[in-house]
Amino acid sequence: MIAVNLSDEDRWKRFNNFSPLISIFKKFHPLNDEIERRINQHTFPVSYKKNKFLVSPVDRNKYLFLIVKGVVRGFIKDGKTEITTWIAKENEVVGTIRNLWIEGDSEEYLQALEDVELIAIPHVLSDYLYENFPEANIVGRKMMELYYRSAEERAYLCRISSAEKRYKRFLLSFPDLINRVSLKYIASFLGVRLETLSRIRAKI
Repeated sequence: MIAVNLSDEDRWKRFNNFSPLISIFKKFHPLNDEIERRINQHTFPVSYKKNKFLVSPVDRNKYLFLIVKGVVRGFIKDGKTEITTWIAKENEVVGTIRNLWIEGDSEEYLQALEDVELIAIPHVLSDYLYENFPEANIVGRKMMELYYRSAEERAYLCRISSAEKRYKRFLLSFPDLINRVSLKYIASFLGVRLETLSRIRAKI
């Protein structure tokens, strides 16, 4: 992935002249002018069509992505079987967790489930902000708390023995995804056969 060489003003014109990442960060802690300047300078918008891959194992991924519009899933492969490990939507930050901020390959795929608009966040920018601004560490800690709770919920959901109870839990935890995500991906996420999920939906 290559950033388009545009001025900050042109790059962010359709986003009220600043990176949407700034608004997300400000929900957690105020930012100083230098942090905002660097975010505007080093992040950039990208888009992918439905079903396209943001990242695959052949890529050396150097970015996280803020989802501005659309839905993205992460998955790994077991032979020819795809195992959906998470599904995310607007205002969430996603990336290949298995090699986050470290050198190394990842088995993960990131796929657009709708046409998506994203803000690319270079890992080097994250490192710089953490090393030089205490505010960035507060933002990072608070965001990690949210994502840790989300990961814990996914781990709990996958350990529920009944497929029907798993689906009901999914409806409670991710109600806004049920009408946006193909059933085959929800079935993969829940670890059930598509036919089983269809029977459960018909029943309840």
